[in-house]
Amino acid sequence: MLTVSERQAISSKARDLHFRSIVIDTHADTTQRLLSTDFDLAARHADGSVDIPRLREGGVSAIFFATFIPGTVTGREAVRRATEQIEAVRREIDRHAGDLALATSAEDIVSAKAAGKIAIVLSVEGGHMMGCDIDVLRRYASLGVRAFTLTHMKTTEWADSSTDTAKHNGLSDFGKDAIREMNDLGILVDVSHVSDKTFCDVLATSRAPVFASHSSCRAICDSPRNLTDDMMRALAAKGGVVQINFHVGFISPQFRDAERAHPGMEEQIEQETKRRLGEKDAERMIEADKVLRKFVAEGKLPRVEWTEIVNHIDHAVRVVGPDHVGLGSDFDGADMPYGMEDASKLPRITESLAERGYREADIEKILGGNVLRVLHDVETVAKPRRSHTA
Repeated sequence: MLTVSERQAISSKARDLHFRSIVIDTHADTTQRLLSTDFDLAARHADGSVDIPRLREGGVSAIFFATFIPGTVTGREAVRRATEQIEAVRREIDRHAGDLALATSAEDIVSAKAAGKIAIVLSVEGGHMMGCDIDVLRRYASLGVRAFTLTHMKTTEWADSSTDTAKHNGLSDFGKDAIREMNDLGILVDVSHVSDKTFCDVLATSRAPVFASHSSCRAICDSPRNLTDDMMRALAAKGGVVQINFHVGFISPQFRDAERAHPGMEEQIEQETKRRLGEKDAERMIEADKVLRKFVAEGKLPRVEWTEIVNHIDHAVRVVGPDHVGLGSDFDGADMPYGMEDASKLPRITESLAERGYREADIEKILGGNVLRVLHDVETVAKPRRSHTA
């Protein structure tokens, strides 16, 4: 048991380490908020999880902004709306050029950190936003997209999702071609949300390391959105990294069990959210989190503390070592545990890892060094043929 003075000494050293490290969060859904005319990323907000003031308080060096639309929207409309979101992020970067920088490489992230800016990496969350058209993928790459989540909640035309009926036994032939093209374009392939068979097909197909941008450990919390120990080992053998998701339903088995025991709970949360929001769909997940916390206060769901995140980091490190683990919060797109409501709270993770005896070099890897390595490796594979830049 640490004494108060020992904890204070660790806390001081951990904060110094955190703020000099490159800290990368590989999944945030804040892009949705940028579609609202009254949302300014430079202002500190009382709700949600991400804005420039709180990113700076949290020591965030780079964050992946996901482009997302529901899997029920496909075809040209999906491409149009995805492009609109990508352009909205780019406008926000231009609008706040003193604070933000578009990053299309590992070097860009390092340079942004040196310049005192926060790097924004563009990602697309779901293959339904490109259909079966490689030219659309190339267009996204030309706009600066450097990470691509293959599916979301629904199976696409070419890849099976972890939360939908399988149609392709993993990846279709076109899906494998899409992975190869992502390799050529320098796009980091993301296996969060995919089925276990799709995961295996991706690792067999990709020439470059891949990552899970926002998934946790299935051995602790039995969700199909999480990775098994064997999956993490295979990912690590490929040189990839698992980025631990903060969503309460993916980190707490007690919360997961409560959801399963009350199958109508999700519908209740959805209905209450719709009643509060009306047509303001861009704020749906943020309002849903408020509804969930109301249900926790009423005793309908268990309270989940932020330390569960570190338990998942611990487990992943035990399975694959500190070279293959990182952070993928799912801020502004999921329900955060108590004590990790927003990006300003991220130094707590560094402090907890230090208290648990992690070496400083390993903490730096988990905070962002591992993602930098994977980005660099992906770029190295792509260099001979890559011609698409932002």
